[in-house]
Amino acid sequence: MRRMRSLRTALTAAASAVAALALTAVSGAPAQAAAPLPAHVFAPYFESWTGESPAALSAQSGAKHLTMAFLQTATAGSCTAYWNGDTSLPVAAASFGTDIRTIQGRGGDVIPSFGGYTADTTGTEIADSCSDVDQIAAVYQKVVTTYDIPRLDMDIEVDALDNTAGIDRRNKAIKKVQDWATAAGRTLEISYTLPTTTRGLAPSGLAVLKNAVANGARVDVVNLMTFDYYDNAAHDMAQDTKTAAQGLYDQLAKLYPGRTPAQLWGMIGVTEMPGVDDFGPAETFTLANARQVYDWAVSKGINMISFWALQRDNGGCPGGGAADNCSGIEQNTWDFSRIFAPFTSGSTAPSDDFSLAATPSAATVTAGGSASTTVRTAVTAGAARTVNLTVSGAPAGVTASLSPTSVTAGGTSTLTLTTTSAAVNGTYQIVVGGASPAAAHSATYSLTVTGGNGNQCTAAPWSSGPVYTGSQQVSHKGHNWRAKWWTTGEEPGTTGEWGVWQDLGAC
Repeated sequence: MRRMRSLRTALTAAASAVAALALTAVSGAPAQAAAPLPAHVFAPYFESWTGESPAALSAQSGAKHLTMAFLQTATAGSCTAYWNGDTSLPVAAASFGTDIRTIQGRGGDVIPSFGGYTADTTGTEIADSCSDVDQIAAVYQKVVTTYDIPRLDMDIEVDALDNTAGIDRRNKAIKKVQDWATAAGRTLEISYTLPTTTRGLAPSGLAVLKNAVANGARVDVVNLMTFDYYDNAAHDMAQDTKTAAQGLYDQLAKLYPGRTPAQLWGMIGVTEMPGVDDFGPAETFTLANARQVYDWAVSKGINMISFWALQRDNGGCPGGGAADNCSGIEQNTWDFSRIFAPFTSGSTAPSDDFSLAATPSAATVTAGGSASTTVRTAVTAGAARTVNLTVSGAPAGVTASLSPTSVTAGGTSTLTLTTTSAAVNGTYQIVVGGASPAAAHSATYSLTVTGGNGNQCTAAPWSSGPVYTGSQQVSHKGHNWRAKWWTTGEEPGTTGEWGVWQDLGAC
């Protein structure tokens, strides 16, 4: 995965030499058996260089399991791993140990991940950097015993996919640490996170797995990065996830011919990038895509759902490009986490839940006037919690407000929609969202505007060439149209009710 910003302090110019150590002498920590991960787990990536607490964000988001990014060396040629390659964050209890124990105490866990885009392009991925297989294996063992974790992830991308010597060293080291874990009676799984095409692994990614088989290294999970395709094609990101995973399934079936279909699907993970990915708006993963992927993942019984990254699961930069601290689309904070969290085996529905409704659910207003509705909440399970309310979907010339903006479940709020004479005629779906610490729901209010001056064909005529982004308006064949999301080449009036263009009425 890409890291688009760097909060590292200045690194030392050279790493200190590391003496070769026997694998059994790396750590004085007891080799107790860590609890295995659930058979199906949601574990989004946590950006460990931001200074935030993984335990705090785990609790806020509801993501009980996290994939911790990334472990790498400080400089190429070193055999010592640090979090983010930062020498102030060694593999030690003082570096995230308290957070990890807190997460484990809540019934969750973390998956430390080696590599990532920055390491893989700078020669600081541990197996690319270090030429000693025993020392690489010793680093893996130290991470396992320091944090008492049951899985390690290898995030191998770009240049690291072409480093055949590093690939071979990595898999030999994996075999060594697996043999140690078996002898110690410890659970230890290995996952490979690899880039993918929409039809499965590219040859370079498949070669990593073939080398693992040749070295006797057990790969428990192959986690596909189902984003950043960079192929300049049109993308349905949910469908592309499904076809990429099916392609991987077919590849795994050839590598592991003795495994059943359920076992093969149980080896597969997918990592999405919520909202706009690094390529741009053409590869946008929506909340609707997330629900589709969740349902598909449950039906197939895959091992893991993840996304890049937890700190991006918010709507702080709608309409923007790829960012490392927001999704680039309109959403509530933790929307993607709430969709995926129930995927973890043993998860249950929220114990404290509520319902949300708008009464009445529709109104017609003449431009310049106003309409209001009562937003009602009710406790449906457990205790009453505070529900924070939001509203979205109001077009130009319409102002939406809620009073109050938070209620205790069972209470009500008033949604008021005030229009101006410049409002564009049409019917709009106004969405009221409600989120408590335990659950989230939404209700839709249909507002029809008539008699507005904004219904003239003053918007620029639609053309097949330009790129239109969400909320941009065009005129076409006597109607005004508004784009719901990024589009190009799709003619207004041809995409259907659920398509990209919303008909704002005749002009």
